[in-house]
Amino acid sequence: MSAADNSAAPVTSDGSENNRGISSKGLSQGTVGLIGAVVIGISCIAPAYTLTAALGPTVSAVGFQVPAIILIGFIPMLLVAFGYRELNNRMPDSGTSFTWATRAFGPWVGWMAGWGLIAATILVLSNLAGIAVDFLFLLIAQLAGKPEIADLATNPFVNVLVCLLFMLGATLISYRDMQTTQRLQYFLVSFQLLVLLFFAGTAIVAVANGNGFDPSALSWEWFNPFAVTSFSAVAAGLSLSIFIFWGWDVTLTMNEETKDPDRTPGRAATLTVVLIVTLYLLLAISLLMFAGTGTGEFGLGNPDIQDNVFFALAAPILGPLAFMVSLAVLTSSASSLQSTFVSPARTLLAMGHYGALPKKFAAVSPRFLTPGYAVIVSSVVASTFYAVMRFVSENVLWDTITALGMMISFYYGITAFACVWYFRHQWFDSIRNVFFTLLFPLVGGMILAALFFITLIDSMDPNYGSGSSIGGIGLVFLLGLTVIVVGIAVMIWQAVKSPQFFRGETLSMDAPPSHRGRKR
Repeated sequence: MSAADNSAAPVTSDGSENNRGISSKGLSQGTVGLIGAVVIGISCIAPAYTLTAALGPTVSAVGFQVPAIILIGFIPMLLVAFGYRELNNRMPDSGTSFTWATRAFGPWVGWMAGWGLIAATILVLSNLAGIAVDFLFLLIAQLAGKPEIADLATNPFVNVLVCLLFMLGATLISYRDMQTTQRLQYFLVSFQLLVLLFFAGTAIVAVANGNGFDPSALSWEWFNPFAVTSFSAVAAGLSLSIFIFWGWDVTLTMNEETKDPDRTPGRAATLTVVLIVTLYLLLAISLLMFAGTGTGEFGLGNPDIQDNVFFALAAPILGPLAFMVSLAVLTSSASSLQSTFVSPARTLLAMGHYGALPKKFAAVSPRFLTPGYAVIVSSVVASTFYAVMRFVSENVLWDTITALGMMISFYYGITAFACVWYFRHQWFDSIRNVFFTLLFPLVGGMILAALFFITLIDSMDPNYGSGSSIGGIGLVFLLGLTVIVVGIAVMIWQAVKSPQFFRGETLSMDAPPSHRGRKR
């Protein structure tokens, strides 16, 4: 394909290849609008579950500087989101990182970018299902006034059975059309956000009325990134961003199903990230004002409550309505479980469509126009992984999720660099291009690449993560390395069995667009 052939023509509706090598895959077109995409993006991030797990450890590291750390962690995500938006404007395709990295760097790098996305999202499905189980029994215990009911979640047989039921329900909904997913997510996300806003607002009112546990006056110094003098704290903030912001890119994997696919997904991704950081700041500030950072009973510095800050503070802030917080976290993890299926299923679909995986993955349900086979495979793999790991060791599950942070940095970083390289002949066409196709994605990609290697090196320490190790090497490092090695092995196997994709015959490496061929 020559540079002259490269234009911004839309994906063809009949499934034939267009002049960029991109082709449609039979998904239902024009079914997701801007609001629907943002709602699904917020659902995938799961703010209630995410922040209750992240706020305590962050306070232990930086105290009142949590808002500053959130802002620091927000930077690489926003910069990478700009790069994603540019690539989606040029090449709207459900394969996202896989497709874009292939067009920029060739099939081998593209395949590994797709593998990073799939590994991270499929395996995190099991974690979300497990969290949903824990909070389901916790909620029942609260409503029944019988704390012992919550202990049922620790029974591996009960836990796995209920987890598989959650996974089955999420699979059935994801298999159906996107309208079903949107309708469900409108309800679940709306409820989750309303509870969180009510929680934060009630905490601020309590402080204003002098009823806070350890009331602290809001200070602008909390927002000052330069007040965080410890480099390790800054690094922790950047690592935190991987956990608390990850999931916004699901809006782009739906690009072939959105209205105005050239623009809506990118706008939805940016809007999702901005809304989430605003929500996180509000919640962090309100709880800091109410509870302070001390180690008292409800202080955010108390190590006994840091694993689940929202649950610990729900009763002091909301009183008899405390159960709503548990319900919100349950809703958050359950809705994220369902919406997270969107991303790996559509990436698997694209990889099957272009021959990077067996053609079975390219199968689309003729009734619902969804990637049915890919959804089922994602569910089976995630369910099997969770069932096995739950019986083997809970630490293995936690360390696996921790190790996936490396994979997220890996595929986000590759995608950011793909934006920089793909648009290299357009960098200086305008001031806008200097920032959005060069500086922003380049800086974001460099930060994520640094985090990837720092985590890789640090995780070799046997005390990293849960403290589990094999042969004196940290389990997190071994798990992360295993994910990468397995990906390479599957890639080589596919290249031998079906080499067309790796020869550039089904999705070729693209010549970068010239300023003359660029359409906005």
